[in-house]
Amino acid sequence: MTVIDQTEYSELRATIRERGTARVWIFVIGAIAWASVTVATAALAAPPLGTLVPLLVLVAAFEAVFALHVGVERIGRYLQVMHEQDAHGWEHAAMRFGRPKGAAAADALFTVPFAIAAGLNLIPAIVIGPTREELIFVGGAHVLFIVRLVAARSAAKRQRAIDLERFRQLKTESR
Repeated sequence: MTVIDQTEYSELRATIRERGTARVWIFVIGAIAWASVTVATAALAAPPLGTLVPLLVLVAAFEAVFALHVGVERIGRYLQVMHEQDAHGWEHAAMRFGRPKGAAAADALFTVPFAIAAGLNLIPAIVIGPTREELIFVGGAHVLFIVRLVAARSAAKRQRAIDLERFRQLKTESR
């Protein structure tokens, strides 16, 4: 491995570490921001449409978490293909290891807490007694967010294999 290759490898591993940490902090800060805005909205007895403001905070936090996750995974596949020629590096081992039956599972996208927050976010709108139209509109926005969570989680499950194949193609094309 050349000095440039070693530097690139080290810098990209550091990027993975930093983005992984940032992802957790964005979730925590996003949850706190959402809760604060939700309490403020409820305390002000805002109209049902007011629940869209805290929903926007949830959406922004989720999209930031998702973007960081996608980037980290992509960097990992790049390292796997471009720097781990002998198939004994961390990225190869992590993919082979997978998730053994009965092992603990972590949700890197925090989809369950985001979905629960979205459900809780509707409570102030319902308590106020919305019109049918308001309930359909506000509820629809929340359902769209849940659909986005499900779609993102599904895409994340497929991402490793897709990125791995693409980086293999790029490596073959560059020879």
